[in-house]
Amino acid sequence: MPARTRKTPQRTCIGCGEVKNKKELIRIVRTPEAEVLVDLTGKKSGRGAYICPNPDCLEQAVKGNKLAYKLDTEILADDKKRLSEELKKAISNEQ
Repeated sequence: MPARTRKTPQRTCIGCGEVKNKKELIRIVRTPEAEVLVDLTGKKSGRGAYICPNPDCLEQAVKGNKLAYKLDTEILADDKKRLSEELKKAISNEQ
């Protein structure tokens, strides 16, 4: 019997709509305590949405209210600013 090959999980970026490997994307999560965080581990509990490591994708997701819809919560201006800063920091660490 041949060895089984594992499927690579695919996720869709909510900013640009591209389907990519899960490991290529950054997860944004709404925790059970209703906090919205950047989840670099991809393992935090809560409702998640995926986004490309690209500031333009975050802007598209926030501007169109796609992120708020996917996370089923309201995203305040302070949260948007904080998420943007955290994402920029995560992107610069990846490169």
